[in-house]
Amino acid sequence: MKNYEFKNNIPTLEEYKYLCESVGWTHYMNFEVAETSLKNSIYCITVTDHNQIVGMGRIVGDGSIYFYIQDIVVHPDYQNNGIGNEIMNSLINFLNRNAPNKAFVGLFASQGNESFYEKYKFKDYSPNMTGMFTVISKE
Repeated sequence: MKNYEFKNNIPTLEEYKYLCESVGWTHYMNFEVAETSLKNSIYCITVTDHNQIVGMGRIVGDGSIYFYIQDIVVHPDYQNNGIGNEIMNSLINFLNRNAPNKAFVGLFASQGNESFYEKYKFKDYSPNMTGMFTVISKE
Protein backbone atom coordinates (compact mmCIF):
# COMPACT_ATOMS: atom_id res chain seq x y z
CA MET A 1 0.00 0.00 0.00
CA LYS A 2 1.22 3.49 -0.80
CA ASN A 3 2.17 5.83 2.00
CA TYR A 4 -1.29 7.14 2.77
CA GLU A 5 -1.57 9.18 5.94
CA PHE A 6 -4.14 7.91 8.44
CA LYS A 7 -5.14 10.40 11.13
CA ASN A 8 -7.51 10.39 14.06
CA ASN A 9 -9.24 13.62 13.14
CA ILE A 10 -12.52 14.97 11.83
CA PRO A 11 -12.69 15.98 8.18
CA THR A 12 -13.63 19.53 7.32
CA LEU A 13 -17.08 20.08 5.87
CA GLU A 14 -15.46 20.64 2.47
CA GLU A 15 -13.55 17.35 2.70
CA TYR A 16 -16.72 15.52 3.77
CA LYS A 17 -18.70 16.99 0.88
CA TYR A 18 -15.91 16.08 -1.55
CA LEU A 19 -15.92 12.42 -0.44
CA CYS A 20 -19.72 12.18 -0.38
CA GLU A 21 -19.96 13.66 -3.87
CA SER A 22 -17.27 11.27 -5.15
CA VAL A 23 -19.42 8.23 -4.29
CA GLY A 24 -22.81 9.67 -5.22
CA TRP A 25 -24.16 10.41 -1.73
CA THR A 26 -24.94 14.08 -2.40
CA HIS A 27 -28.71 13.63 -2.55
CA TYR A 28 -28.77 11.70 0.73
CA MET A 29 -26.91 14.24 2.85
CA ASN A 30 -27.98 17.44 4.55
CA PHE A 31 -24.74 19.38 4.37
CA GLU A 32 -26.28 22.31 6.29
CA VAL A 33 -26.02 20.28 9.52
CA ALA A 34 -23.20 17.90 8.56
CA GLU A 35 -20.49 19.91 10.33
CA THR A 36 -22.29 19.53 13.68
CA SER A 37 -22.76 15.83 13.02
CA LEU A 38 -19.07 15.39 12.24
CA LYS A 39 -18.03 17.28 15.41
CA ASN A 40 -20.28 15.01 17.48
CA SER A 41 -18.49 11.87 16.27
CA ILE A 42 -17.08 9.63 18.97
CA TYR A 43 -14.07 8.73 16.83
CA CYS A 44 -13.08 9.61 13.30
CA ILE A 45 -10.35 8.54 10.89
CA THR A 46 -9.29 10.40 7.77
CA VAL A 47 -6.97 9.19 5.04
CA THR A 48 -4.97 11.55 2.85
CA ASP A 49 -2.66 11.21 -0.11
CA HIS A 50 -0.34 14.22 -0.44
CA ASN A 51 -2.68 16.33 1.75
CA GLN A 52 -5.76 15.42 -0.36
CA ILE A 53 -8.48 13.52 1.50
CA VAL A 54 -9.16 10.13 -0.08
CA GLY A 55 -11.10 8.31 2.64
CA MET A 56 -12.75 8.46 6.02
CA GLY A 57 -14.77 6.54 8.57
CA ARG A 58 -16.32 7.39 11.90
CA ILE A 59 -18.08 6.06 14.95
CA VAL A 60 -21.22 7.73 16.28
CA GLY A 61 -23.51 6.83 19.18
CA ASP A 62 -23.98 7.42 22.88
CA GLY A 63 -20.46 6.33 23.85
CA SER A 64 -21.72 3.85 26.43
CA ILE A 65 -23.97 1.13 25.07
CA TYR A 66 -24.62 1.99 21.43
CA PHE A 67 -22.02 2.60 18.76
CA TYR A 68 -22.56 2.85 15.01
CA ILE A 69 -19.95 2.72 12.32
CA GLN A 70 -20.82 5.43 9.86
CA ASP A 71 -19.58 7.06 6.65
CA ILE A 72 -16.99 4.53 5.56
CA VAL A 73 -16.07 6.14 2.26
CA VAL A 74 -13.08 5.85 -0.04
CA HIS A 75 -12.81 8.01 -3.14
CA PRO A 76 -13.41 5.81 -6.23
CA ASP A 77 -9.91 6.55 -7.57
CA TYR A 78 -8.46 4.97 -4.41
CA GLN A 79 -10.78 2.01 -3.90
CA ASN A 80 -9.43 -1.56 -3.91
CA ASN A 81 -6.12 -0.47 -2.39
CA GLY A 82 -6.80 -1.66 1.18
CA ILE A 83 -7.77 1.77 2.49
CA GLY A 84 -11.26 0.66 3.55
CA ASN A 85 -9.77 -2.28 5.43
CA GLU A 86 -7.35 0.00 7.28
CA ILE A 87 -10.18 2.39 8.18
CA MET A 88 -12.27 -0.49 9.54
CA ASN A 89 -9.29 -1.93 11.44
CA SER A 90 -8.74 1.43 13.11
CA LEU A 91 -12.42 1.79 14.05
CA ILE A 92 -12.66 -1.78 15.39
CA ASN A 93 -9.42 -1.33 17.37
CA PHE A 94 -10.85 1.83 18.93
CA LEU A 95 -14.03 -0.02 19.90
CA ASN A 96 -12.11 -2.97 21.33
CA ARG A 97 -10.09 -0.57 23.52
CA ASN A 98 -12.91 1.78 24.54
CA ALA A 99 -16.36 0.19 24.30
CA PRO A 100 -17.60 -1.62 27.40
CA ASN A 101 -18.56 -5.27 27.60
CA LYS A 102 -21.80 -6.06 25.74
CA ALA A 103 -21.72 -2.81 23.76
CA PHE A 104 -23.92 -2.90 20.66
CA VAL A 105 -22.08 -1.95 17.47
CA GLY A 106 -24.19 -1.51 14.38
CA LEU A 107 -23.86 -0.34 10.82
CA PHE A 108 -25.78 -0.22 7.58
CA ALA A 109 -24.01 -1.87 4.66
CA SER A 110 -24.83 -0.64 1.19
CA GLN A 111 -26.06 -3.35 -1.13
CA GLY A 112 -23.25 -5.51 -2.41
CA ASN A 113 -20.85 -4.58 0.40
CA GLU A 114 -22.11 -6.99 3.05
CA SER A 115 -19.14 -9.36 2.70
CA PHE A 116 -16.72 -6.50 3.43
CA TYR A 117 -18.28 -6.03 6.89
CA GLU A 118 -18.72 -9.75 7.55
CA LYS A 119 -14.90 -9.96 7.75
CA TYR A 120 -15.24 -7.83 10.89
CA LYS A 121 -17.85 -10.17 12.46
CA PHE A 122 -20.87 -8.09 11.45
CA LYS A 123 -23.79 -10.18 10.30
CA ASP A 124 -27.42 -10.02 9.35
CA TYR A 125 -29.47 -11.36 12.25
CA SER A 126 -32.73 -11.76 10.34
CA PRO A 127 -35.23 -13.27 10.84
CA ASN A 128 -34.57 -12.79 14.60
CA MET A 129 -33.90 -9.07 14.27
CA THR A 130 -34.94 -6.63 11.59
CA GLY A 131 -32.78 -3.63 10.82
CA MET A 132 -35.11 -0.71 10.30
CA PHE A 133 -34.74 3.02 9.82
CA THR A 134 -36.60 6.07 8.63
CA VAL A 135 -35.43 9.38 7.21
CA ILE A 136 -37.09 12.62 8.26
CA SER A 137 -38.34 14.50 5.21
CA LYS A 138 -39.33 18.14 5.61
CA GLU A 139 -39.79 18.89 1.93
